[in-house]
Amino acid sequence: MDKPLPFSTRDSTSSTAQTQSPIVLSVAGSDSGGGAGIQADIKAISATGSYACTVITALTAQNTCGVSAVLPVAQDFIKAQFDAVFTDIAVDVVKIGMLGDAATIRTVAEALRQYPVKQIVLDPVMVATSGDLLLEKAAISSLITELLPMATVVTPNIAEALALLSLDPEQKINTESQSLALCRDLLALGCQSVLVKGGHQDTPLSCDYWLSEQRQQIFSSPRIDTPNTHGTGCTLSSAIASFLAQGHSLTAAIELAKQYITQAIRHGKQLHIGNGSGPVEHFFAQKNYD
Repeated sequence: MDKPLPFSTRDSTSSTAQTQSPIVLSVAGSDSGGGAGIQADIKAISATGSYACTVITALTAQNTCGVSAVLPVAQDFIKAQFDAVFTDIAVDVVKIGMLGDAATIRTVAEALRQYPVKQIVLDPVMVATSGDLLLEKAAISSLITELLPMATVVTPNIAEALALLSLDPEQKINTESQSLALCRDLLALGCQSVLVKGGHQDTPLSCDYWLSEQRQQIFSSPRIDTPNTHGTGCTLSSAIASFLAQGHSLTAAIELAKQYITQAIRHGKQLHIGNGSGPVEHFFAQKNYD
């Protein structure tokens, strides 16, 4: 088994590192089971060496088996959270996850126009690992028009990519050419770059496909056989945001985040939490594993 990497990429002994922390704001829903959403974001951002602050968009009654209830947060309170954070804290990168509905999408977009940041990682969360719907279908067009143009990178899985493009959700996307075609179609919607995640593909390697107007790159890792994959998308996108906040280029941030999530999934095989799809091990580097 590979030795875990120490995922803080900053020099903690320097005076600059002691006085200035890379800061990521996560805008997402809360997962009461702790495996995904805001909870996974805070864990991933912290484990990779950055400081996490949050805007909570919804509360979910959720565990490893599924989502039993969703309570949207009032729009004025979502805005109040943005105001509280940005009037006091120098945010480097914003990561966006679960938004739930069109009204929340509009509120988030308006707040980000008021408080612009250089880089935004947009994870278009639509369906939980359990299969439960986390974004109203009617809100997809609002997500495309309001937030995709702001995004430095959009990180859908295959199902989310198909939904954004209004394509058949049963369509099988298993090849490099098919995956890159999805990336090109998503890029045409107006974002700066796209990372289509291939974790659910039926392929020997787990490959994520990144495309911008100028470049493309494939990030691959061994596919790990485990039921504990709850929150993998939240974790990967948060890790990308964390490494961006530390000053890495986008492709370097994706590469580091890919290494991080691969080890988190690998070590998560040893966890026994709940009776369904369990979480990954966010803090593998801080624990002793054989």
